[in-house]
Amino acid sequence: MELRALRRDRAYRNGPQLFLYDRAFDDCLDRLTMIQRRFHSALLIGCPNPDWPRRLGDVVDQSDAIEPGPLFARAAGARPVTEDQLEFTAGTFDLVMAVGTLDTVNDLPRALQLIRASMKEDSLFIGALAGGDGLSQLRRAMHVADQASGLASPRVHPRIEAAALAPLLTACGFIQPVVDIDRINVSYETLDRLVGDLRGMAATNILSDRSKQPMSRSGWAAAARAFRLAGDGTRTVETFNLLHFACWTPPG
Repeated sequence: MELRALRRDRAYRNGPQLFLYDRAFDDCLDRLTMIQRRFHSALLIGCPNPDWPRRLGDVVDQSDAIEPGPLFARAAGARPVTEDQLEFTAGTFDLVMAVGTLDTVNDLPRALQLIRASMKEDSLFIGALAGGDGLSQLRRAMHVADQASGLASPRVHPRIEAAALAPLLTACGFIQPVVDIDRINVSYETLDRLVGDLRGMAATNILSDRSKQPMSRSGWAAAARAFRLAGDGTRTVETFNLLHFACWTPPG
């Protein structure tokens, strides 16, 4: 997971793109305010915006935060910890919110099991992660690039499907899982602008079997052309899918 941390550190240094992260956090916070309950101890997983812990204080008495990117963690007063290496005492939290990191954790089932172990009985786990069939235009463009260069390489991180998330949460010890999809359409003038946003989100390729060679000029030109032709000639609409979920730990 070192490359994942490096990607997040690069995003921090270059100026992060937080519009999707903030949208997801705002939505989760809105959902929490609709629950007629004051939470005592919360864990925030993922914290690219240093203002999030303060805002979470509107619904909890005290909170802790972890963040896989060391620079984001330092800015937010969080601990630089990855989700599949949690070491909190069992039964510590009655609320866990995870925003924008679980889609790239190395071992998602283990991360969910450790999150479950850190929670009290009858506690809420809520969050959002990228998933489903989002980034379809980018995927098509990268396929065209591979055809042009004659080389195939994994370029886009695999995403969990919405239909698979609820059963996974159940298998990891949660109950009453609910999953819904927030589809966000963003128009881009060029493929470069989309890739720039993905870098700012720390959402570029971190797969271990990715090609270590940069894409050829001909491959990139073919991808950029395919991306442009997928639109109206001026702008192309790309879709980001955020999977929102909420579930509970069993009551005592």
